[in-house]
Amino acid sequence: MTSDAPSYAAPVVAGISEARWSSACRLLRGFCDDGTILSAALVAGRGSAVVQPQLFGKQTLNGEEPLRDDAMFLVASITKPIVASAAMLLVERGLLTLSDKVTDYIPEFGRNGKNAVRIRHLLTHTSGLPDMLPDNVDLRKNHAPLSAFVEGTCEVELDFPAGRGVRYQSMGFAILGEVIQRVTGVSCADFVRREIFEPLGMIDSWLGLPDEAFDGDAPVVDRVTEVLVPDEMVGQDWNWNGRYWRQLGAPWGGLITTAADLACFCQMMLGQPPNGVQILSPATIRAATRNQLEMMADVPEVDRRTRRWGLGWRLNWPAHSANFGDFMGSRTYGHWGATGTVLWIDPDQNSFAVLLTTKPQEPHGTWLARVSNAVTASFLD
Repeated sequence: MTSDAPSYAAPVVAGISEARWSSACRLLRGFCDDGTILSAALVAGRGSAVVQPQLFGKQTLNGEEPLRDDAMFLVASITKPIVASAAMLLVERGLLTLSDKVTDYIPEFGRNGKNAVRIRHLLTHTSGLPDMLPDNVDLRKNHAPLSAFVEGTCEVELDFPAGRGVRYQSMGFAILGEVIQRVTGVSCADFVRREIFEPLGMIDSWLGLPDEAFDGDAPVVDRVTEVLVPDEMVGQDWNWNGRYWRQLGAPWGGLITTAADLACFCQMMLGQPPNGVQILSPATIRAATRNQLEMMADVPEVDRRTRRWGLGWRLNWPAHSANFGDFMGSRTYGHWGATGTVLWIDPDQNSFAVLLTTKPQEPHGTWLARVSNAVTASFLD
C-alpha cells in the first residue's frame, strides 16, 4: 500500500527560500516539541517541484514513538473538495449539471420542502441543510452506516430556502456522495479511488480504510496518527481514532491520507500532475475555484463579497486569518479540517502547501495560520 519514493526538489528549485523554509519548519517543530501540537506533517511546492515533506511529533497520543515517515492522517473536511472533484468529473462527462435538482437522483430527498435544492447548492454551502443531523451522536454511537446519514438528511427541513443564504453544511456532502453513488453505480469511496487516487498515484489515500488495513503483523492502520479528540468523544469507540470512523468513509470528513499524496492532488489542480495524468480539465478547475456566490442574487451581499465559496473549495476570505493565514492571494483556494489540517493552492504563484496535524484548532486555526504565514513568506517571487 505504499508507493515508490517520489523525487523531491531542493527548496530553491521549488522557488522557495531555504532560510525561510527552514524557519517555518523550526516553528512547526517547536510547536510539536512543546506540546502545542501533538504531531504534524508539512509539504509545499511550486508547480512540478515539491520539497521533501517534514514530519514532527509523535505517532500516538500517549506513546513515545516518533511520527513515522509514512504516517497517515485523518484530514476531516479536506475530504470535501476531493469529493466535490469527483462530482465535477460527472459534470465533465455530461452525467450531471450543477442546476440539476437533487431529487432527480434521490427522489426521497424532496421530503419536507427540499425540492428546490440543486447540486450547485450542495457544493457551495447554500442548500440550507444542517452541518450535522440532530441525532448525529446517536448515529455514531450505534455505528450507523452512511445510508443512515443520508436517510436522516432526507427527512430534515431546511433552515433557509436553498440559494438564500450560506451556512457550512457537511450533510450536503453526505447527499453529494449518495448522488455520486446513484449516478455511477459504485460507492463514492470506490469512485474516488478509481477515478482520482489511483490515476494520480495517491495509493496511500483512503475514503474509509478497507478491512485488510487492520490485518497482518504490520497492519496499515498502524500508520494512522491518533487525533486529540474533543471531550465528548473521549473513551467512545466511535471517535476519530476508532475503527468505526476510520472505516466509515464519510464524504464530508472521512479521508485518511498523507501529506505527499495531497501534494499530488495540489499539483493536479495547478495543471502539473507528477505523473502527467490530468484528472480535471482546465475549464472544470476554473469553475470550481472561482467565487460561485457572486452569481447568486439572493445570497447576502456580505457573504458573496467576503466569505466566498467555489465548488467544494473555500476561497480566500479577506481579513480572516483563520487556517490560511494573512498572506494569501485573492485567487487562493483550499480547505481546512476539524482535526487540525489545512491545504491551500495559489494559482497566481503556482504554489501550494499542505499542513496536517492531530490537534483540532476550530474555530480559529491559530497554529495552522501561524505556520501558513511562515510557509507563504518562504516563496520567492
